[in-house]
Amino acid sequence: MTEPDVHPTDVIRAAGAVVWRGEESAPEVALVHRPKYDDWTFPKGKLKPGEHVIGGALREVAEETGAAVVLGRLLPPVHYMKGGRLKRVDYWLARAVSDGRHTGLDEVDEVAWVPLEEARRRLTYEWDAGLLRALTALPLTTTPLLLVRHGVAGSRQEWRGDDDLRPLDETGTAQAGVLADALYGYRPVELVSSPSRRCVQTLEPYAERAGLEIRHEPLLSERDYDLRASRRLVAEALSADRPAALCSHGKVLTELISGIVDRPADSHLRKGAFLVLHRAGGRVVAMDRYTT
Repeated sequence: MTEPDVHPTDVIRAAGAVVWRGEESAPEVALVHRPKYDDWTFPKGKLKPGEHVIGGALREVAEETGAAVVLGRLLPPVHYMKGGRLKRVDYWLARAVSDGRHTGLDEVDEVAWVPLEEARRRLTYEWDAGLLRALTALPLTTTPLLLVRHGVAGSRQEWRGDDDLRPLDETGTAQAGVLADALYGYRPVELVSSPSRRCVQTLEPYAERAGLEIRHEPLLSERDYDLRASRRLVAEALSADRPAALCSHGKVLTELISGIVDRPADSHLRKGAFLVLHRAGGRVVAMDRYTT
């Protein structure tokens, strides 16, 4: 399991994607040429201050290639030295859903869609060739299920009313906004939430952006949670061929995730965090986790 969002503050952060199109048996990938360095590489760029790593990857791909993409699994990060500082670039596998047009950035003067073998020959850096190896190690096409823990909602002890009505606080509301941008990378078309207000509010910004309804599911609540029935709910969501996001509570998600992951320590999500399960061929082939 990978988690690309916790790094030392002195590390230069960047993000990008290996974007592919066409048939999975013979895909083409997008390479960009940078005249300043006269190199061929994958679209990527530095994160803006406070930008979520997923949002940064989507922005850079759109700016450098013009393509709209849907994210797949996380690829191994690339590290190298830049100006005496360590630079880390997080990459995703991403499927192009529209080719678009190059936006005319000075940094990039050409975008080329090429087969994998030509990409290996044309890429300037060995670490990019390593990304191609990771690309073909697992299926290109996967269906994501996102398990989301609600954002920060103040103190349970200080709340005087029904706990199911406790809302997100200022921090949690900000997390929900960041989450909306991150979820957009995976385009879930089904949203399911604990009826608790803080869970529903966590998904609302994305629901509004995507024009989707949020289904309230008591089996994801602290009050009506049932281990066997709730795990069956997750299993059904995994088996469906539809990208989906489920929002629940810390204790509930810990038990649900522990039935999927190998290490107990991987089952805990912080408030506002989410786990992406990538499914292909009837099994989970990759898992990525993120904070907001």
